[in-house]
Amino acid sequence: MILEVALLQVKPGLTEDFEYNFKQAAGIICKMKGYINHELRKCIEDKNKYILLVRWETLEDHTKGFRESVEYQEWKKLLHHFYEPFPTVEHFEEIPS
Repeated sequence: MILEVALLQVKPGLTEDFEYNFKQAAGIICKMKGYINHELRKCIEDKNKYILLVRWETLEDHTKGFRESVEYQEWKKLLHHFYEPFPTVEHFEEIPS
């Protein structure tokens, strides 16, 4: 399992629209191969900042399966215009304890 982490800075005044569109976008990502679950959290200190955590079975399920899909084009239409700057996305693997 890998964890995708994206810090999302939403343009001021657009947080309500972003949250509304994200609910629609969540329906897209939930159906993708390798998707496990996700969390969207809003920053307490900065009302325009969110963190998106998505768990995938493999890195390729995200980078190839989702990002190269037709569904990703719809995801982009729903969400990408809200960000300034555009988010950096990183992937993390678990360290066994």
